[in-house]
Amino acid sequence: MNQEKSWHKFPVLFSLYIAQSIPMSFFSTVVPVIMRQENYSLGSIGLLQLTKLPWILKFLWAPIIDNKTKTTRQLRSWIIVSELFYAIVILSIGLFNLQTDFKLIVLLMVVAFLVSATQDIAVDIFAILSLKPSERGIGNSMQSAGSFMGTFIGTGVLLIAYHYFGWTNLLFLLAVFVAFALVPLMLYRKPIPEERARKPRVTLKDIYLFLFEKGRHKHILILVFYYAGSIGILTMLKPYLVDLHYNIKEIALMSGLFGTSMAALSAFCGGFVIKKIGRINSLYLFLTLSFAAATFFWFISHTVPSALTLYLAIGLLWASYGFSTVAVYTISMDRVREGKEGTDFTIQIVLTHLSSLIIAVISGKIADHIGYTGLFGLEAMLCVFTFVILYYGLPKNKEYGNL
Repeated sequence: MNQEKSWHKFPVLFSLYIAQSIPMSFFSTVVPVIMRQENYSLGSIGLLQLTKLPWILKFLWAPIIDNKTKTTRQLRSWIIVSELFYAIVILSIGLFNLQTDFKLIVLLMVVAFLVSATQDIAVDIFAILSLKPSERGIGNSMQSAGSFMGTFIGTGVLLIAYHYFGWTNLLFLLAVFVAFALVPLMLYRKPIPEERARKPRVTLKDIYLFLFEKGRHKHILILVFYYAGSIGILTMLKPYLVDLHYNIKEIALMSGLFGTSMAALSAFCGGFVIKKIGRINSLYLFLTLSFAAATFFWFISHTVPSALTLYLAIGLLWASYGFSTVAVYTISMDRVREGKEGTDFTIQIVLTHLSSLIIAVISGKIADHIGYTGLFGLEAMLCVFTFVILYYGLPKNKEYGNL
């Protein structure tokens, strides 16, 4: 029975993360396509980027979630209520018309992202408390694979489904799916450690104390730079394919469907790799894959690559990103403090989001000045720099847990 319960936690995590990811992917990538088809201005479409703010700022209310989820009942309640409210907001968005109610829809999308960010904090706490240290790699495989699979469905499948079901019906089905994703959690009854209820209250000061704890800067540098050799290429991949004269459908297939499916597959496998060879070895291995992907892109960019070569490069790039995501989530879980799991994990992931955002913004300017070949070469150099950070930043003992 214990083995069954231990196994049951993984589909719970997968269902919650995929339900969270699909609507977000739909709103952030498919809705702009629909809006452009409806002749909205690029400025209006650009406003949609504001909907992502809650995911950057969620560390501000993470302490509240930590303080309000001291018992198993409170934690389950936060997840269930936020998930159901998420579904209700999605359903309400489907009741309005993009042509006549655009501002209201954007406002509701912000609310949806706010609720999903809150649910994410609660689910992260559930994952950290439910997973043993030896299970965190596999648990984060479920998280990352669920997120990438959600992106695959949200950006590819739902765009096709929109043409068959229409706006209202599609949002209704999406809301039902989000609510249905709670079923595995409802069937999972194992309690979290009750000693969490006796931990002191968490405040915003705890974020400062976490970031500036002695020796923490090494871990933060790893978080900030670990994706650096991939993000710039991922950001400029679609423009690169456009300049190679591929059309929108071909790009959607190559980068959207094939790329994200490779990321989901590698993320699913990443946890098992971590369990087999340990955190530290996995960090080096996954970074090697990122370096190989950046170097491959640098090499093929000197000429006009064939479609097969591009598929190989895109597959390697997305696979390395999927593996890397599992590693980053796992070592972030290892560094949380008892009773402050939601706050500590959230601030670490937000750091990766912010650094990725900065790299994504400047990658376009770099490509303008030194071209794609120069950008890809610079990304490979960033991987080498990250190797140096790993060498000096990773503990020489088992602090990260070679489990």
